[in-house]
Amino acid sequence: MAYQALYRVYRPQTFHDLAGQQHIAQTLQNALVKQQFSHAYLFTGPRGTGKTSAAKIFAKAINCEHAPAPEPCNECAACRGITGGSIADVIEIDAASNNGVDEIRDIRDKVKYAPSEVRYKVYIIDEVHMLSTGAFNALLKTLEEPPEHAVFILATTEPQKIPLTIISRCQQFDFRRIPSSEIFGRLRFVVQDQKIDAEDDALQLIAKASEGGLRDALSVLDQAVAYTEATVTVQDILDVTGMVADQMIRELIDALERNDAAGAVGRIGKLLDQGKDPLRLIEQLIFYYRDLLLYQTSPELEDLLSRPRVDEAFRKQAGSVASERLFQVINQLNASLLDMKRTNHPRILLEMAVVRMCQDTQAQPNAGEVLPSAVSAALEKRVAALEEHMRQLVTEPSVPQQEPSPAANHARAPRKTGLRIPTAHINRVLEDATKEDLIELRSAWAKVMAKIRAENVAAHAWMLESQPVASSAQGFVQAFKYDFHCQMVMENKSNIIGLVQSIVQDVTQKQKVMYPIPEENWKLMKNAFIERSKAGQDDSGTETAEESDPIVAEAEKLVGPDLLDIKD
Repeated sequence: MAYQALYRVYRPQTFHDLAGQQHIAQTLQNALVKQQFSHAYLFTGPRGTGKTSAAKIFAKAINCEHAPAPEPCNECAACRGITGGSIADVIEIDAASNNGVDEIRDIRDKVKYAPSEVRYKVYIIDEVHMLSTGAFNALLKTLEEPPEHAVFILATTEPQKIPLTIISRCQQFDFRRIPSSEIFGRLRFVVQDQKIDAEDDALQLIAKASEGGLRDALSVLDQAVAYTEATVTVQDILDVTGMVADQMIRELIDALERNDAAGAVGRIGKLLDQGKDPLRLIEQLIFYYRDLLLYQTSPELEDLLSRPRVDEAFRKQAGSVASERLFQVINQLNASLLDMKRTNHPRILLEMAVVRMCQDTQAQPNAGEVLPSAVSAALEKRVAALEEHMRQLVTEPSVPQQEPSPAANHARAPRKTGLRIPTAHINRVLEDATKEDLIELRSAWAKVMAKIRAENVAAHAWMLESQPVASSAQGFVQAFKYDFHCQMVMENKSNIIGLVQSIVQDVTQKQKVMYPIPEENWKLMKNAFIERSKAGQDDSGTETAEESDPIVAEAEKLVGPDLLDIKD
């Protein structure tokens, strides 16, 4: 006989075999014994939880030669025929491929004829939500008043798509996700029955990864047995399913919690280069942080965790991360997951999410972390000085200040960000900047960023939300959307400035010095420079020199300066 997949070999043949659905099995068995079963049933629930299997068991039970009985005997001609699919009176229909009005009308025309081999005609319509509106309408009258010898069983994974007029004519049974413990027990029975060598941890991992579907679990086990040549191990399951090892996820989270953005992005790069899916990876991160939160809440919730077992390293990690941090990270990762599903470049969004998480971690200490005594003393000293200054302001009469002039407001100094901005160098670049230099640099910037990503993934992540805004023969100004990214570049971690300058020279064949600046500070410096230059007399290559732009000049000739609106 040809090989059969494990989920077909071990398909339930009695209500007793249905895993995790005792509430449904008990109800149907009582109806069978009392001969009070309905003419139409609706089985709903996730995939692989036993809906179609229960329908076939019910069809055998009502047609069994020993009926009424709570279970089919599986030995009489009717039971064996239904199991083998040779009884023409038990019709199984796939609504995904037979969803038209004509197919349902054919059922309606033939259902009136009495069964030829068994007592009841049973129509099992799988994925019934795929039927068209016209097909549902054609089915309505038959479901409401079927012949006494006909029973309809509808199965679906999406009951919300079924019209309420159909649901009201059926008895509805909701199949639940099968608990991991029951799936694990079933898998152990299968490997023992098939004489397969498999580690318990590997079976536990399959049970957790199947998300409550026994059929999915048996399919993964079948695939793992074909993949390995000896004992089925945890690594075999990771390779087959594309999941990431728990140890690698733990190391990634350790890097995140110690603000090591470069290390975290580097680990993600290695995993993705191995063929891991970015969406699957961020889902595992979410579930790992969720496990940390549940374990922090109560160790008794261990059965609800997504991991096979809780080891000492996991317990230590759960005690080192603050619960507020866990809530924040889970929300951030969920938002990033939604964005990643809508983009063609999920890797970039994943890397940005990781860098942002490291940025947020710097703002708050971990659970149980105490500030060093020197830092604490310095903070206390600053607080005392501020309190003294406030007392002086309250006791001393205030001195009226002169209203600053509009020109002074326009040339206001850049806001304080804690960064040492090279103001003199930037002003020198602005004085020598030309539009041609800026256009040349911007046209080559895509190549520059591609080479930065190939050389250093972390540097690419920090440079991603920035752009050159002014350029001269000797240097260029790089404006950053986020202050934190600018800070990381200015601190020169991994020699990022040197790397960017080297790549710019390689692409443009010109040696230039990069001067990073936050975007807000750039706007203020740009306005101050324009004010000093008395707009219209400078020919700089900044974004604001529209007056010298030949396109603007030509537009003024065509429509006149009064009708022209120039936007930066």
